[in-house]
Amino acid sequence: MAGKPQGTCAMRSEDTIYKTYVDILWRQLVVAQGCTEPISVAWGAALARKYLGYMPEGIVVQCSSNIIKNVKSVVVPNTGGMRGVDAAAVVGAVAGDVDRKLEALANVTAKDLEVAKAYLAQKICRVDKLASSANLHFVLIATGRGHSVAVEIIDEHTNVVRIERDGVVLFQKDHVAGPEEEPDYDSLNVRDILDFANTVRLEDITEPIARQIYCNSRIASEGLTGDYGANVGRTILSSCGNGIAVRAKANAAAGSDARMSGCELPVVINSGSGNQGLTVSLPVIEYARETGVDQERLYRALVVSNLVAIHQKSKIGWLSAFCGAVTAACGSGAAITYLSGGSYDDISHTIVNVLGNVSGMICDGAKPSCAAKIASAVDAAFMGHYLAQSQHFFSAGDGIVKDDLEKTIRAVGDLGHKGMSQTDEEVLQIMLNDE
Repeated sequence: MAGKPQGTCAMRSEDTIYKTYVDILWRQLVVAQGCTEPISVAWGAALARKYLGYMPEGIVVQCSSNIIKNVKSVVVPNTGGMRGVDAAAVVGAVAGDVDRKLEALANVTAKDLEVAKAYLAQKICRVDKLASSANLHFVLIATGRGHSVAVEIIDEHTNVVRIERDGVVLFQKDHVAGPEEEPDYDSLNVRDILDFANTVRLEDITEPIARQIYCNSRIASEGLTGDYGANVGRTILSSCGNGIAVRAKANAAAGSDARMSGCELPVVINSGSGNQGLTVSLPVIEYARETGVDQERLYRALVVSNLVAIHQKSKIGWLSAFCGAVTAACGSGAAITYLSGGSYDDISHTIVNVLGNVSGMICDGAKPSCAAKIASAVDAAFMGHYLAQSQHFFSAGDGIVKDDLEKTIRAVGDLGHKGMSQTDEEVLQIMLNDE
């Protein structure tokens, strides 16, 4: 990164806040291919094979409920339409690239798939539910030739906390401590985010933001021209006119259409989710094109969108029964108001208007209907923006809305993290029950 940052954000406590926010963007805005949960499993399987030294004869994947939920219905990329934890694990073991992390399946060949299908036919992989307080948690155990390797990942998709071979610990770190060098997400607040967006040196954030614009725009274009899932984005665009709000939600939905249905193009994620990465970026990009703002202003708006979304989602949890499209749409709505010259109060009202509207949307796993949820959330973002621009907004006492933006964000965090924990279990039971 560039030298010591300048600006008002850097003049308070100040280098710390600046560095933390830059670190968060670099940590969160990473490239992933396909849905992040099956890719995480595939990468874990590739790690297990590496430490085992050969293709395992058996694989057991012990998964938290949210892992099972988010892998069940989504296509694993580069597999020709395979779905499920077992498919992700077996293909990862056969052909996963350890060094590519969330792009671990980028180089899978047709021959690899033949081998993987043969192993799947032999039912070498078993999936068990893991009792865990962490929503993102799995232990993958690979066995063969009298040996075994266990790989444990928790809290973040590439956060390995334990690797064992034949019961001997090769690597371990404290679960409670969380991912190594984890930035202080609690330092995020909307007022400081806006200050940071206005003052950040562009060279400190250009690479992840530019990559987000390129990757996410590319998969949105693919979703609008190809035939993916329920074609939510294409249908919106062909049926609802050509206004900016329509184009914004169509682009975001189209990216998800493609991603959920096995498109091999990568996305830049947000809060551990490709769909959230699409939702925080594509409406803002489309709005910037409509209004003709310059590149610098777009980059700063995307800083707002990404950090506002991360601020909220970090309080809920990276995986939850609370649909992340809602928090991501709060980010894009805030950025659109920012691009319109809105004040802190205008941006606060936009966020509250979204949260007061669609906070009840549940996450029932990754699948084609995510595109429709994204479209609904982006629609709520534009409604929240238009209301705020007209000085209309939800007030304290209107349901979950508090008398301060940060209090409202904390309340929604409690709703998603604590209040919807039982919802998560019920959703999973419904998904697994065919009756």
